[in-house]
Amino acid sequence: MKKYSAELISFGLLVCGIGLSLGNVVWFQTGIVRLVWYLVAFIPVGFPVLKEVVERLREREYFNEFMLMSLAAIGAFYIGEYPEGVAVMLFYSIGEKFQDSAVSRARSNIRSLLDVRPERATVIRDGHDVIEKPERISVGEIIEIKVGERVPLDGTMLGDVAAFNTAALTGESVPRNIRTGETVLAGMIVTDRVVRVKVTKSYNQSALARILEMVQNASERKAPAELFIRKFARVYTPVVSGLAVLIVLIPWIVSWVQPDFSFMLNDWLYRALVFLVISCPCALVVSIPLGYFGGIGAASRQGILFKGGNYLDAITKINTVIFDKTGTLTKGVFEVQQVWVRDGFTEEEVIRIIASVESRSNHPIAKAIGQYANSRQVAIRRDMEVFELAGYGLKAFIDGKEVLVGNARLLDKYGISFPSELTKVSETLVACAVNGVYVGHLLLADTVKEDAKEAVAALKRLNIDNIQILSGDKQTIVSKLAGYLGVDEAYGDLLPEGKVAHVETLKSDSERRVAFVGDGINDAPVLALSDVGVAMGGLGSDAAIEIADVVLQTDQPSRLAMAIRIGKETRRIIWQNITLAFGVKLIVLILGAGGLATMWEAVFADVGVALLAILNAIRIQRRVR
Repeated sequence: MKKYSAELISFGLLVCGIGLSLGNVVWFQTGIVRLVWYLVAFIPVGFPVLKEVVERLREREYFNEFMLMSLAAIGAFYIGEYPEGVAVMLFYSIGEKFQDSAVSRARSNIRSLLDVRPERATVIRDGHDVIEKPERISVGEIIEIKVGERVPLDGTMLGDVAAFNTAALTGESVPRNIRTGETVLAGMIVTDRVVRVKVTKSYNQSALARILEMVQNASERKAPAELFIRKFARVYTPVVSGLAVLIVLIPWIVSWVQPDFSFMLNDWLYRALVFLVISCPCALVVSIPLGYFGGIGAASRQGILFKGGNYLDAITKINTVIFDKTGTLTKGVFEVQQVWVRDGFTEEEVIRIIASVESRSNHPIAKAIGQYANSRQVAIRRDMEVFELAGYGLKAFIDGKEVLVGNARLLDKYGISFPSELTKVSETLVACAVNGVYVGHLLLADTVKEDAKEAVAALKRLNIDNIQILSGDKQTIVSKLAGYLGVDEAYGDLLPEGKVAHVETLKSDSERRVAFVGDGINDAPVLALSDVGVAMGGLGSDAAIEIADVVLQTDQPSRLAMAIRIGKETRRIIWQNITLAFGVKLIVLILGAGGLATMWEAVFADVGVALLAILNAIRIQRRVR
């Protein structure tokens, strides 16, 4: 209540003054007493506004809402309507503080949603646990996080696998298992065991710090509707001020031309003051930015970061969506999809041979095969000599037998016969031969994300039918994925410059509004070129995240459709506010100019419209789930 102490004092004096007038209290009927009483009521709420007017005049800004309200209040006192002069400033002041509180709450909600970094961290120094502020911990030091604690800094996992709650970063409540050597991000919560993490980024360079900076800077990037209202207010305010003058001036001129026209200065001046009050554009100026704050906050709660209101607006106009494949629609992790063996061999034997040879390689495919063998509980042999055959695969000797593990070209090179259909396989093939005899193969493929198919379907439900895939992978692989997802156009074998050329071709059509969704550093040029660049924030590269306009923290492509829905809902609410404000103001402006609306109605209409617009703007937070 302390925040509204000035308004409470003015309100108390105003109500008492009106009560004394209605009660015909003798001592209060004296003109000078009433003037002083209402001046005392006016000062707590009017002085800050008048002070703002003086400061704006020094900056040569003559037309603004402060000036409108000051002229209306001073004019009301001039014609003897003291209570209404106080009421103008009182309700305007209440409305302004309510608006400031709403904007401040929207900002703090977004910040509290994301700024979940702990103030203390346990760092291991000289074998001892030391409690330290995260900003004082250096890169390379080891920190310890207990069960239920938040990770204070980005780092790499030490020790065995542990489960983490990643909701603060991704919006997902399902725990995520992180293994030795994998990345742990600030803001995650350890859920099952004490872990140690080697710090890789300083406090201000963590993923969470970067996310916070993105969201806090979002208010600086104004949407077209915000920019329009700002420009409009610069024209609108002097125009209505001029019209208010004309409301007095024209009848005065008419009274000179037609002497029978009765001109009463105070009557027309009162109408002009009503006109000034209701014309104040504060409902528009505040509720529209607040609407975008609400949209950005609602998106953040879903793990979607918009870097500005302009992108929230731009995403609603998207009619073409282009996906990168690896890491965007797929997990970017190879998995064994099929094992084929010839007669006389078992699956376990072929898996053991291939996994044993591949165990000497650091290639992602070799790691995937090793993990698969481990999941099948197949023991891997280490007692062998392995030779790399660049571009073909590996050669090894096991128990005196020559073993070849690699692609189909490797078998061709050594003149080993194998099924001809293997040359047409789109997946990654790892074949095996023992002593010149083909014994079997493994088929590996990049795993499609669980929600990739739903992502495409959700976009189509939003009437976005032009969905494409661009990838550097083989055309056969890309086409197969496109068929599975229901995407009509898919282009493979593309270098980064090929992707850029493709997007440039699409954008040559002025009707196209292109969104590109990618995750790798090689996607950065296309993200920058597209109308809306969308990056995968969980596993995406720093370059992609920095350049993108929207970041999907969950790494889920289906969140793109949600981002578009949030953008459309935000835009719909903002245009509701614009229509509401203009509609109500136009009606009361006409009534006021015609003498059918009083200052009280003008004040309540102005403040009421502003409050309704603000309440409507923050509704987006509850509508998005």
